[in-house]
Amino acid sequence: MADADSSDLAGLAAQLQASCLARGATVATAESCTGGLVAEALTRVPGSSGYVLGGVVAYANAIKEAQLGVGSSVLAAHGAVSAQVAIAMADGCRARLGSTLAVSVTGIAGPDGGSPAKPVGLVYVAVAAAGRQTQVRRCVFAGDRQAIRAAATVEAIRLLLDAAASLSSSPGR
Repeated sequence: MADADSSDLAGLAAQLQASCLARGATVATAESCTGGLVAEALTRVPGSSGYVLGGVVAYANAIKEAQLGVGSSVLAAHGAVSAQVAIAMADGCRARLGSTLAVSVTGIAGPDGGSPAKPVGLVYVAVAAAGRQTQVRRCVFAGDRQAIRAAATVEAIRLLLDAAASLSSSPGR
């Protein structure tokens, strides 16, 4: 990632850490197209072990099913790059890792794999929170593979920040 993106990312990750630690919240990640970049950004900040529980890089559909509990029927009906799969990934991650919050990212980073219905740059980011309906955002990012993955990482942390800010202190799991 470019230096400007890295400093923005570091700032967002530090804000998320402060927000989660203040609320006693924990975070887990479920990543496909970002390949672990969200977890890497969060754990780059010293003290992240105080709130980051772990993550799953689920690039293959079989891993989405086995490790995150995404139903094969959901994958078959909507495809791996869909709001439904992003929601299932976030919900499964939160349940399996026992976190307060979980974020998932699934998309098409390119340069290949796009179609008119699902173009390169299409990314779904979902955040599951204890006691709340899972939120999902559809994004279409421009640029090359690296730029798309970086933008998706930033969006994931921003959505986690929003979710963390809406938690009360010492949330339930």
